[in-house]
Amino acid sequence: MRALIHADPDTRPGAVVAVLLDQTESVRLLHTRDGGTVPAYADPQSTARALAHAATRTRLLARRPGTVPERPEVNTAAAEAVVARYLAEHPEGGGPDPQTTAELLAHYAIPQSPWAWARDEDEAVRAAERLAGPGGRVVMKAYWPGLVHKSDQGAVRLDLQGADQVRAAHRDLADRFGDRMTGVVVQPMAARGTELVAGVVQDEVFGPLVLFGLGGTATELLADHAARLAPLTDTDVRDLLTAPRCAPLLFGYRGGGPVDMEGLERLLLGLYRMAGDLTQLEKADLNPVVARPDGVTALDARLRLLPRPARDPYLRRLR
Repeated sequence: MRALIHADPDTRPGAVVAVLLDQTESVRLLHTRDGGTVPAYADPQSTARALAHAATRTRLLARRPGTVPERPEVNTAAAEAVVARYLAEHPEGGGPDPQTTAELLAHYAIPQSPWAWARDEDEAVRAAERLAGPGGRVVMKAYWPGLVHKSDQGAVRLDLQGADQVRAAHRDLADRFGDRMTGVVVQPMAARGTELVAGVVQDEVFGPLVLFGLGGTATELLADHAARLAPLTDTDVRDLLTAPRCAPLLFGYRGGGPVDMEGLERLLLGLYRMAGDLTQLEKADLNPVVARPDGVTALDARLRLLPRPARDPYLRRLR
């Protein structure tokens, strides 16, 4: 080992670390004859972790830096007006209703499933007739302020066809939730695809953290997610899309075709821009996002807005 440590750095084979099981420190530096140092660890596990971190850093430094794509379709001024209107009506902040949520997503070109708001079963029937998807089927979701995890609450009715089923579903939801339910959202039944989750969380120090991974009702159970700090470059977005374990599903798995990767990239960039522009956006959660070869669609979205001052621009510049 001494010969390896004191070897000429130009001829030394790659990274060199030492494991000294009898040392008391968890890590210390051994000084070489040429004035350099070699880290010495007290156990093999710590050594392996250190080498793994070094390899990860080497890959990060070697990758293409990337650029932040322009998004001319984004309407920041209109989004800021929507947020200002909401916070004027709700000074303490909260979760915007479906209409406000849809407006904000639209201003950042985030694709959404068509939908309609219905206050009673007659409106629900008319909405279903207008929006009926494949096979003339629709989805109905109960809504009230503060509702989360709709499926867990039993607030979703799927695969409804015809006025009778729509009326029965609305009555069932109204009986179940009573006066809490302020209305229902009606959407066309979406075609099958890969269910994903995309979101963003606003960190007060580091700014927006964009998340992506496997979605659907099991997203929290399986916890197959990855995250990247903003600002997101095109390279960051591609890394984010390929980081989760479910990534092979996006490129065609067991005969399935690849999904619309450009659409997913635009969706994640839209989330990043929305959080970067709107400091009042505490978090956004799109789940599920259905990805197919012919497009990407957010079927459900939940936002939270809080009254916040503008972020320190110098702090963002240091990242």
